[in-house]
Amino acid sequence: MTETILLLSAIPADLRAALAARHTLVEDTPGATRPGVRIAVTMALAGAGESHFARLPELRLLSSQGAGLERIDLPAAARRGIAVAYTPDVMTEDVADAAIGLMYAAARRVAEADRFVRAGRWNSERMGLGISLHRKAAGIVGLGRIGQAIARRCAGLGMDVAWTGPRPKPGQPWPFIPDLRALAERSDVLILATPGGAETNGMVDAAVLAALGPRGVLVNIARGSVVDEAALLGALESRAIAGAGLDVFAREPGLDPRFLSLENVVLAPHSASLTIETRAALVARILDDIEAFRAGRPFVNAAAGA
Repeated sequence: MTETILLLSAIPADLRAALAARHTLVEDTPGATRPGVRIAVTMALAGAGESHFARLPELRLLSSQGAGLERIDLPAAARRGIAVAYTPDVMTEDVADAAIGLMYAAARRVAEADRFVRAGRWNSERMGLGISLHRKAAGIVGLGRIGQAIARRCAGLGMDVAWTGPRPKPGQPWPFIPDLRALAERSDVLILATPGGAETNGMVDAAVLAALGPRGVLVNIARGSVVDEAALLGALESRAIAGAGLDVFAREPGLDPRFLSLENVVLAPHSASLTIETRAALVARILDDIEAFRAGRPFVNAAAGA
């Protein structure tokens, strides 16, 4: 038996097709009450909150694509008896790979070198110098699943790894630096893997970037909100830091046009998890969670205990 599933936001075409093959999909209309809808789907960047739940009186499952939960009102969901399924583990390894790719692209000027060759400049010019990464210091901001995967990769590359976060994590092999500015000061590369939300909003500010310094590289695969973007643009334009590799921005997809003219920043379209393998796994996880809910089987419910 098929189920009516409400789409609270735009979703990727592959997920839409997979859901449509099994269920009846209904587009959300802002403000409209939807009696009878038990399942809704959203994206982590779109989220859902009390204003949604109040007009969905029979909603019992919210399925969110993504690892972030900062835009979902978990306490409101719990109060209304709404389970929240999400995809916390599926994209970990590919996002960590993307962070390393952005680190190399920014430090070794990979995108700039590509433009240099395509423009025919190799015939008459010498490419500028990049920054070596072997035996350099990597600072990881946020040591969750993705942060740990990044740390393992950096350590495997021969980098000196340290990290910061809200609290120490006993048993982790890398030193904990409680102060973000101190971590930036000891780091050649600062990699952001922390959740978004009010607690981390703008935490990488002008002072942190100054501590990272003119030979330092910033990599952000977390959320654009984690960085004071005006301060970052100023640091890139003035070469207060050497460069950056960015997968996320304060505004997406309409990022600040000042980024587009900078040679010392590598820009990616929030694509760190976009691999064939991860897309297939994400779609399968969402379908499995929906079927588990319908069959009364257990699944990871982020609203439990909220």
